[in-house]
Amino acid sequence: MSQATAATHPPTVPGHVLPVLVLAQFAGTSLWFAVNAVMPDLQRELGWPTAALGTLTSSLQLGFILGTLVFALLAVADRFSPRLVFLCCALAGAACTVGAWAMVRQFEALLFWRFATGFFLAGIYPVGMKIAAQWYHRGLGAALGLLVGALVLGSASAHALRALADALPWPSLMLGVAALAAAGGVLLYATVGDAPGAASRVSALQWQALATVWTDRKVRSSVLGYFGHMWELYTVWVMVPLILALRLDGTTLSWVAFAVIGAGAIGCAGGGWVAMRLGSARVAGVQLGISGLCCLLAPWMLHAPDGLFYVWLVLWGITVAGDSPQFSTLTARNAPPQAVGSVLTLVNSIGFGISIVSILLFAWLADRVSLGALLPWLALGPVLGLWSLRPLMQAEAAAMPSGR
Repeated sequence: MSQATAATHPPTVPGHVLPVLVLAQFAGTSLWFAVNAVMPDLQRELGWPTAALGTLTSSLQLGFILGTLVFALLAVADRFSPRLVFLCCALAGAACTVGAWAMVRQFEALLFWRFATGFFLAGIYPVGMKIAAQWYHRGLGAALGLLVGALVLGSASAHALRALADALPWPSLMLGVAALAAAGGVLLYATVGDAPGAASRVSALQWQALATVWTDRKVRSSVLGYFGHMWELYTVWVMVPLILALRLDGTTLSWVAFAVIGAGAIGCAGGGWVAMRLGSARVAGVQLGISGLCCLLAPWMLHAPDGLFYVWLVLWGITVAGDSPQFSTLTARNAPPQAVGSVLTLVNSIGFGISIVSILLFAWLADRVSLGALLPWLALGPVLGLWSLRPLMQAEAAAMPSGR
């Protein structure tokens, strides 16, 4: 079936494809947080400073950025079977986590293994979205909403695991996460075939296609919106425990942090459902606007009564992540079909680079400036994102009156 025919008459997607993709994505991306969850135990046992967690997290993020750059520039997900790429990277990431477990008491070695884990995550998170884009010519926003929702729950799970740390020894957690990731890769490869029309792959590097990130108006609009979103997202996740520490501590703080960050899965899945009716750009714009407003309200909400304080945080948690899958949907729809995987991977690479700059800057300022004065500056990302999204939002609004 040609791409034109597939776009006009999209194939029926087997019912098991989306659940398997979601499970595999959750299992594979769980590698991201394996060491974060056991750091309190390691700090107590080995006497590591609190700053060690930030160093290890940055090491993994840098590995992911390098990995996504390499995968994008070599067009790995577009030249080879995405299912095979996902499997190989899930197995390699699991092996790196086993290596981290074996050498966990040597901090320099642990830094290397976390960097390598981040590199192989580049073949899991963006490649999972590429596979979804191959299958879901319609309803892609809803499908990616569930996929990114799985990632959000994985992000939040580090706080839940910290709350359970007394019942689960850290070696079991690390080895369990490695086994989960490997199983996710095998599950996806064994049970989800190639989508119709996905067998044709590029045989050369797609430099011109990658350039559409800047040269194509529609792609540029969604990409710049995503970059504004990434300025805010991961920094908010880092700041949530600091905000909660103003009122909570111990296990209670960990459970509430899990709830606030995990609420983003509601925004991802719910936003995907609404996007099927209203359009991805408008859903992304509304959620980006609400999360930006939450940034600006921080000076007042930090001192609000408990009920209002927690409603504000949960609303922020829902919307700060809920726009992410819609940005990926817009980019996948507008990128050149033969290079969707490479474009998504390159955009992820730049976005995570922006997130590292934001995290390091706000973490440094948090020791020098009050949270009430600091958090509103996160709204710079949503402001940029909303400005960039205007062309796509206007195009969707113009197309909507006749129904969808």
